[in-house]
Order: sequence, then C-alpha cells, then structure tokens
Amino acid sequence: FLSERDITPERMKVVRSLNELAAARGQSLAQMALAWTLREGYATSALIGASSVAQLEDNLGAVKNLSFTDEELKKIDGVLS
Repeated sequence: FLSERDITPERMKVVRSLNELAAARGQSLAQMALAWTLREGYATSALIGASSVAQLEDNLGAVKNLSFTDEELKKIDGVLS
C-alpha cells in the first residue's frame, strides 16, 4: 500500500536514480528490481504484482540480464543508503 504522503521528494530522487541505472542496463526499473532480487541465487523466486499482460511481459524481460557488475551494485547501494 502506498499513500500520497509516502511519495516524498527524497523517495522520488531515489526512484529516479534507480530508473537511470536500469536504463543504462537496458532494463525497465521493474526488470532491474527483479534481476537484483534474483541475483547470485540469494532468492529462488520473486513474487510480482503484474496487473496486466503488458506488465507481466515487461517483468519477464528481467531474465535477459540477471547479472550485475560490481560497479552497478555499488551504485545501487549508494542510491539506497
């Protein structure tokens, strides 16, 4: 559940930064998030909340690039910390 008060300028800055990193990887933000969740076998599955066929197809595109460079992981950690 996401309320309007949760959408702060600081959180939007994080989302925009992560979106830029995803675009640099040739992925949507949803695809990068799924790839990050599934990286290196830390998780064997991830639940997605697709509400349309288009969202499901986008999410499935995550499997095209599941690996991250050390630099990408450092950038993600930097944005999230």
